[in-house]
Amino acid sequence: TELETHVLDWVADMLGLPECFRSSGTGGGVIQDSASSANLCALIAARESATNGFTREQGLGQSLTAYASREAHSSVEKAVKIAGIGRQNLVKVPVDENMAMRPDLLEEYIREDLNKGYIPCCVVTAVGTTGTVAVDPIAAVSDIAKRYDIWHHIDAAYAGSALLLPEYQFMIEGIEDADSFVFNPHKWLFTNFDCTAYYVKDPDILLRTFDILPEYLKTRTRGQVNDYRDWGIPLGRRFRALKLWFVLRSYGLEGIQAILRKHINLNQRFSEWVKKHPDLEMVTPPFLNVTCFRYRPPGLPSNVINAKNEAWLNTIQEDGRMYLTHTKVQGKYTLRMVFGQTYLEERHLEEAIAILEETMGSL
Repeated sequence: TELETHVLDWVADMLGLPECFRSSGTGGGVIQDSASSANLCALIAARESATNGFTREQGLGQSLTAYASREAHSSVEKAVKIAGIGRQNLVKVPVDENMAMRPDLLEEYIREDLNKGYIPCCVVTAVGTTGTVAVDPIAAVSDIAKRYDIWHHIDAAYAGSALLLPEYQFMIEGIEDADSFVFNPHKWLFTNFDCTAYYVKDPDILLRTFDILPEYLKTRTRGQVNDYRDWGIPLGRRFRALKLWFVLRSYGLEGIQAILRKHINLNQRFSEWVKKHPDLEMVTPPFLNVTCFRYRPPGLPSNVINAKNEAWLNTIQEDGRMYLTHTKVQGKYTLRMVFGQTYLEERHLEEAIAILEETMGSL
């Protein structure tokens, strides 16, 4: 418990999180198994905050709404189902040309729901969406959530690791007005799965939401240390802080930063190759260590292009020398190149381009 508290405070400092999210301030962090669990904890805490503990004691008796961008991770939709808010009460806010949430429409939806008698309880923003690594406007959404007294949860599960680089801390401008924040060291911080860092501004809300104290759990240390069993869903917890501590002491901040910057540089070089290739198209601007691209030779209809890209991805996967994932961006079947493996070198970039050139020839 002591190591978990210290490690998460160190990480918060490395990420540039404000004092209100650290144990030295009013808040603190806890390690969850995944961002899905952290998102669920945030939705449940938001539910309790909005209903002043009513649902904890008497069950759902009020119509709550939650909000997230159309590009938010599916775990948000799963969480509203589990938390009893209801899938139909999750409002998916449209995105702009950068695939980021539109705050003007968010506020419009909130006002409409208030007029209908609903209780808006939570808005989830993304720092690095799963599909295209888009970043929602944290400051604008924080301002809206604060005005309407709505819990603001930031899901930075993947891209949050980039906050260790000062040049990317602009992604969380306005976080001081948010209520909770999550990122996964097991995604891009070289930590073995599973290890999710969840920070909350007011741990007392978590305690009021999750704590339960039967006689057999009473100890003399109650109130002297964090009882992390009361900060989430499971009673039993693994010693996940240990492996995160080993990563920090093995690489150090400067060592981690150097690797992250190397990955970003490799991605920039890959995106330049895509831009110059006559049969390839950048679907969204490259960001961090991710490039979204597709095969698009001239003169083919969109349905044929989508089919060819799906076939291309299947060929790459069956070949077995490299692994890509896909998404759909505004109906376009899109391939994603991600440079995130711990021991990536320049030769891997060269090999990847060679494989793409080779497999593209069979389309």
